[in-house]
Amino acid sequence: MTNSPKTAGRINRLLAMLPWVIGNPFSSVDDVCTRFGYTRVELIRDLNTVFVCGLPGYGPGDLMDATIDDDEIVVEMAEYFSRPLRLTAPEALGILASGKAVQSAGSGGDALDRAIVKLERVLLPEGTEAVVIDIPEPRFVDALRTAAIEGRVMQIDHTSIATGEGKVRDIEPWAVFTTLGNWYVSAFCRSAAAERVFRIDRIRTAKRTGSRFTPDPAPHEAAVRYTPADDDVHVTIRLIGEARWVAEYYPVDVIDDGPEAMTIRMSVGDAAVAARLLIRLGRNAEIVDGPEAAVATADLRSRILERYS
Repeated sequence: MTNSPKTAGRINRLLAMLPWVIGNPFSSVDDVCTRFGYTRVELIRDLNTVFVCGLPGYGPGDLMDATIDDDEIVVEMAEYFSRPLRLTAPEALGILASGKAVQSAGSGGDALDRAIVKLERVLLPEGTEAVVIDIPEPRFVDALRTAAIEGRVMQIDHTSIATGEGKVRDIEPWAVFTTLGNWYVSAFCRSAAAERVFRIDRIRTAKRTGSRFTPDPAPHEAAVRYTPADDDVHVTIRLIGEARWVAEYYPVDVIDDGPEAMTIRMSVGDAAVAARLLIRLGRNAEIVDGPEAAVATADLRSRILERYS
């Protein structure tokens, strides 16, 4: 779950908010919401998360205390957030190696390049050979990256993760990047007339069409995300207890978030995707609306029972 971009964004915002609140005691809820882009519900949820975090030992004296007192936010037992963290040598080398890996994959930028130079100056004695990170690139990465730079339309034969079916598409590549252990290309798909992200190891063929497009000078966000389509299957699900993690991991719309359950609405390219998720969640989830997903879930459940009966 921590690999989710949505979860990573939440953690980054929380880690930015805490030092500011500690450095500005008794900040109002409205001030914090405005400064960090929170809604009141989101802020309370993150403060509840802070309440169960702390240093190893995790006894009452080790955990942070975050409360709202008369519409003012009070964070105590978290003084270590009020000063810059000091990295150990292995931690700093790990950060340098991670930065070099992103740089090697072509997903960095000027800010990352400058940070890597500064880290190398501090960590590596003068004259020492720099840390080298070499990530093997799968087939088609170089061709797609070149097409993105030169504005060349590519025709790819891509196999869908959801259905296992291959489809030939004409795409305008925007960016090639690596994340979560896989390589991806984000592009405008002319076949779908919308933005799409394709996993490169699922591309069977890739070739130039001879057509060109004008690359956008503004960099596109290199991230794995789902782009809803007009023919998507929609399903409304009630999540109970531990199943709330779904709202952090998948792109969903939260319809209701009560103390007992959370109701979400999600879009999927195939009903089988929703069916597999619902089977995985078991009794902690129930369909509120979505006939196609309900039929697919019942069918999958019966096939599983038949196989193991």
